[in-house]
Amino acid sequence: MASGTVPAASFPGLKGGDSSLRSVRSVDFVRVCDLKKTKYPRRKFSVIRNSSPGPDIAQLQSASEGSPLLVPRQKYCESMHKTIRRKTRTVMVGNVALGSEHPIRIQTMTTSDTKDVAATVEQVMRIADRGADIVRITVQGKKEADACFEIKNSLVQKNYNIPLVADIHFAPSVALRVAECFDKIRVNPGNFADRRAQFETIEYTEEEYQKELAHIEEVFTPLVEKCKKYGRAMRIGTNHGSLSDRIMSYYGDSPRGMVESAFEFARICRKLDFHNFVFSMKASNPVVMVQAYRLLVAEMYVHGWDYPLHLGVTEAGEGEDGRMKSAIGIGTLLQDGLGDTIRVSLTEPPEEEIDPCRRLANLGMRAADLQQGVVPFAEKHRRHFDFQRRSGQLPIQKEGEKVDYRGVLHRDGSVLMSVSLDQLKAPELLYKSLAAKLAVGMPFKDLATVDSIFLRELPQIDDNDARLALKRLIDISMGVIVPLTEQLTKPLPNAMVLVNFNELSTGVHNLLPEGTRLVVLVRGDEPYEELEILKNIDATMILHNLPYGEEQISRVHAARRLFDYLGGNALNFPVIHHIQFPEGIHRDDLVIGAGTNAGALLVDGLGDGVLLEAPDQDMDFLRNTSFNLLQGCRMRNTKTEYVSCPSCGRTLFDLQEISAQIREKTSHLPGVSIAIMGCIVNGPGEMADADFGYVGGVPGKIDLYVGKTVVKRGIAMEHATDALIQLIKDHGRWVDPPTEE
Repeated sequence: MASGTVPAASFPGLKGGDSSLRSVRSVDFVRVCDLKKTKYPRRKFSVIRNSSPGPDIAQLQSASEGSPLLVPRQKYCESMHKTIRRKTRTVMVGNVALGSEHPIRIQTMTTSDTKDVAATVEQVMRIADRGADIVRITVQGKKEADACFEIKNSLVQKNYNIPLVADIHFAPSVALRVAECFDKIRVNPGNFADRRAQFETIEYTEEEYQKELAHIEEVFTPLVEKCKKYGRAMRIGTNHGSLSDRIMSYYGDSPRGMVESAFEFARICRKLDFHNFVFSMKASNPVVMVQAYRLLVAEMYVHGWDYPLHLGVTEAGEGEDGRMKSAIGIGTLLQDGLGDTIRVSLTEPPEEEIDPCRRLANLGMRAADLQQGVVPFAEKHRRHFDFQRRSGQLPIQKEGEKVDYRGVLHRDGSVLMSVSLDQLKAPELLYKSLAAKLAVGMPFKDLATVDSIFLRELPQIDDNDARLALKRLIDISMGVIVPLTEQLTKPLPNAMVLVNFNELSTGVHNLLPEGTRLVVLVRGDEPYEELEILKNIDATMILHNLPYGEEQISRVHAARRLFDYLGGNALNFPVIHHIQFPEGIHRDDLVIGAGTNAGALLVDGLGDGVLLEAPDQDMDFLRNTSFNLLQGCRMRNTKTEYVSCPSCGRTLFDLQEISAQIREKTSHLPGVSIAIMGCIVNGPGEMADADFGYVGGVPGKIDLYVGKTVVKRGIAMEHATDALIQLIKDHGRWVDPPTEE
């Protein structure tokens, strides 16, 4: 990073009174804990404290070109080219050890009323019987804290020694009480000592800021001392949506603010020589969640800290949506060797979280045990801390503009499907699965449609039905990809042709008619000399495909290597992530595998679409999984986005029932995000990304939100869903559901 003086005019919004920031010298190394705070979110300035790197000294760079946000240049994981678990200390939670020397631990959270001791004990036993290592229980008040002693004693009497974690919000005194019996205390830095967030932008002087930090230390210290006394563990668990007004005023609702919020509490723990704690950086948006954890770890490397990580995407939702979001966020970090304990937060019974959680943990452990990766390479082009699309070269269709989309990818993220001859010979069923509306005048661009199909074998020339189906698909701009050998023997007009490096090097592709569009199959781990051929061809797209059964080579790292090569040579070919799953794969493994292997790339803006293939899975499932993947990575919005909390003892209504009811009536609203929250703790703060919120206020009553602002209070449960729909209509976001044709 070049040194130089940056004028205040370079930073819009900087007040003239801030004379100390009017001219800032850009430096290579600064002390992380001395980064100067400002009142302007995402505009961070730094003052040099040491002229050379050393302990606690960070080398900084702009998050992206032209950005005033400075982020550590240091690594955020052990290796950029293979999966190596980040080395951490061991943290003991009861009799369970967390850290890099131990298996990735699995946990979930009870949904029963904590005061109902029998129900909570029964639920904990079910969770333990399903194989969880740790279970968390909400403890919101004195009555719940008193019940915790009975819960613990009852479980011990029944020979269940699974560690119990108290989930604490707004209640330091309750945390002190329950620390006497539970094995771990989870504190949320956003609301443990700070007042309840009002989502206000408050101008803090440095003196006021330091005064609040002193208050936090005063309130938090007794809990730290008690945890030391009783040998308890602690989780400092920041949530994206529940940052305090003080943090929000300085950093905004950003990953940077999440990290600083946690570090405030960690510094107090370290000052008191307490180290039996872990961090978490949860968000409902997997992209934000990944960035926050990376920034946290990058700064821990600078400080020389080695605390374990608990991973989770909060409010992930239910079913395949929830599993996909969790796989994208958690799986991405596991591929980088980050994460020591995980939770998949689903709006389902807690014991149902254990199986997908275990599948994710197994995937991460296997990658680390085998140290899957590629040959070392110098990664220069990937952005680790901010999302930035790699390409952006695709045409955008404007209202009323006629564009020939033949062979062109969707501008935000494409879905490709593999189609068999049998499916092709049943054209009406095929069209329905592809969502290809073939009616005259139907606008294709606004539908959740597949963009291209891949055929391993072309129909015979005289197979009229299949050939006609292909022609109709091509006529409405559906791309059709066929292997080179097929196209040479049974040519299909306007088809794209799949070629590999061997076919390119031998020149056999030159037998195709001039102007034929080529799709190049690339593994990503080829020698750079072999990749050189990409400089001499005009490809329509690249299909990145590494066989699923590879033991030592990592699909994620191979793709990163490929993208770095493309970026270094100014090659802007769109890249599709093609994953071929084996026959007989469990659906959860397919969802989790897709979210981990493709999602880990798309959250960094690396890629332009997906092609998921599984021989024994129906097309509708694969299609929906593909769109879920793109939506979870914020690449293409094709349906209503739901931020749905997993329920706990604080919940004021049946989340699963209400969630299903709301989904049934609103699932046709792409571009609209709805948060369904069981209580105020998981209310306006946690739904930071949502347009509208449905939040439990008091028993039997619902509060409705627009963004983080409550607009209607105390709506009777039986009328709340209709009131939510009316609210969406009042803000011009409602469309009537499509009618069956």
